[in-house]
Amino acid sequence: MASKKNKKKLAKEKKLSPQKALKLKKKGLHPDSSPKAVFDARKYLILAGILLLTFIAFQPSLGNKYVNWDDDKNFSENELITTINDKNFWENSSKIFKTHVIGNYNPLTIFTFAVEQKVFNDKNRPFWRHFNNIFLHLLCTLFVFWIGIRLKLGTGGAAILALLFGIHPMRVESVAWITERKDVLFGVFYLSALYYYIKGKQQGFTTKTHTLIAVLFILSLLSKIQAVILPVSMVLVDYYLSKDGRITIKSILRKWPYFIGSLIIGLVNIYFLKQQGSISEQAYTGISRFFIGSYSLVVYYIKALVPYRLSPLYPYPASLDWQFYASAISFLVTGAGLFYSYQKKLKVWFFGITFFFVNVVLLLQILGAGQGFLADRFTYIPYLGLFFIIAYYVNKLSVSKPQLKAAIYGVCGVAIAIYSFMTFQQNKIWKDSGTMWTHVLQYYKKSTLPWGNRANYYRDSGRTQEALRDYSEVIKLDQKKPEPYNSRARLYFNFNQRDSLLKALENYNKAIELSPSDVEYVVNRGATYAKLGDLENSLKSLNQAESIDPSFANIYLNRSVIYNQKRDLPNALKDIDQYLKLKPNYPDMWYEKARIHNALSQSNEALQAINQALGMNRTKGVYFFESAKTYYLLQQYDRAKQALRTSQSLGFKGNPETVAKINAGG
Repeated sequence: MASKKNKKKLAKEKKLSPQKALKLKKKGLHPDSSPKAVFDARKYLILAGILLLTFIAFQPSLGNKYVNWDDDKNFSENELITTINDKNFWENSSKIFKTHVIGNYNPLTIFTFAVEQKVFNDKNRPFWRHFNNIFLHLLCTLFVFWIGIRLKLGTGGAAILALLFGIHPMRVESVAWITERKDVLFGVFYLSALYYYIKGKQQGFTTKTHTLIAVLFILSLLSKIQAVILPVSMVLVDYYLSKDGRITIKSILRKWPYFIGSLIIGLVNIYFLKQQGSISEQAYTGISRFFIGSYSLVVYYIKALVPYRLSPLYPYPASLDWQFYASAISFLVTGAGLFYSYQKKLKVWFFGITFFFVNVVLLLQILGAGQGFLADRFTYIPYLGLFFIIAYYVNKLSVSKPQLKAAIYGVCGVAIAIYSFMTFQQNKIWKDSGTMWTHVLQYYKKSTLPWGNRANYYRDSGRTQEALRDYSEVIKLDQKKPEPYNSRARLYFNFNQRDSLLKALENYNKAIELSPSDVEYVVNRGATYAKLGDLENSLKSLNQAESIDPSFANIYLNRSVIYNQKRDLPNALKDIDQYLKLKPNYPDMWYEKARIHNALSQSNEALQAINQALGMNRTKGVYFFESAKTYYLLQQYDRAKQALRTSQSLGFKGNPETVAKINAGG
């Protein structure tokens, strides 16, 4: 029998907070006599099943290609990615963390693309990039399951929560679209930070735990701006785990380092978005943005249960109809519901809806940035709140009414099966740009973007007539847009027939008429004049382009070619040097520089240039052949012969007379 004194001590110890209990444990004391948690193999088997089902639902995306909607800007044409090699890996990586992509500052996401570029070869890169997206989504699903366990949903409730998060059709855009790596990457860090925060609240925080959460938060912020809401989600966890069901000032103030981190990243992103023009150039302004946001909120509520009419793009409507104005009530209903649930201490409802709302509110396009006013990907983290409510009541009902348990989980099973099938099918529309934009056009035939992007896909695939048809559709919808004229001109430019080149010139002139200050259009016109053999007008266009934007590198690329044709090698070399100042990681231009230096009898300069090219790419025989010529001119005959042998082993034979001279040297 315990003494009266010991009983009081035990009673006091049971009331200790997790943090105080943890301190006692560190001192070797045992404030809690409850048994240690027993390993539950059933939970892990259920989790494995959830992850397997999620993987199967997303499996079709493994065979998908890239799409011509930001994949080019983010990695396939991003020079910091495409030019990466052993020599410049860390230099390029440093630049990635200092720059934005189309106004978005998510450097860690872009860095993962750089790592993939370095590790995987061209043939396998699409597969592995898709695989990595699925893998990251599975990690997110795993953390959602354990968050459900930690928040006392029970194994069944946590399983429902994780299944809904894992296989819901609204997840597809975030996983199947490689560009949206930022969703699944920031999601892993966001959800893991939230999990360890919940664990710390329940078991006590250590310095190691605080450090881990802070690091995960920073990684999340560097992956996507939406991570700025994490400290608010932490406050909601404090509320949900509290006994009195209140949000306190103390709880908020304790998150001040996280709020500061969010503020810094938020300001950086706003700066880059403004710099890009994504905020200022919007279809609607003023009070209209409020109705855009309220309508989006209604749609997201509905699609959580009934994911209908899913599309990669939801373009802005030509005008706002009554549905947008009527949707304003969504904010009132949400606010009233939160007030009521908070006052009545309906913690599940308040936690779930508030978690959804605070995580989605910045994405409601009230402050517009983007080509669409809705996006499935915007719900990636926010839907966790709505799914939590569903999972809680499924678990509660199955426990309180065990006789209905089979029926309850049967209904859930049917819903999960339907969602899984929809997700499986939705992945297929991302197969390539053609299938994706064709799907969008089922719903939005009056939007120019899907017509134009599908036309670009047809053009690049050699499907000329289909491309011309889609470009004509874009111009029919909006004759004042310069982009379709430029794109159609590029199609004609690809053919060497004079008639096609004249059509290209006509379309470039129209694009320039509509947008005189667009340097790309003027450069493209210059290249067209060059193909037509009109070198003087070509130079005039390129000089005009230089006056518009001297930092546009293709000016110097095209002009160096013209100077080469005119045998004006000093000016050709001058433009090549200017190009390399702007884009130093292009081995072909270093090769051209070496070739011209050799032609000008500047062998030492040629050697430096060709070594730069070889430092970036040692698979081109023509580089080694130029190296052999250079060493020959420098009278280093053994090196010249060695470079020549390497050139020939790579399949480049070279000029027979030059080969004979090099072999005879020494």
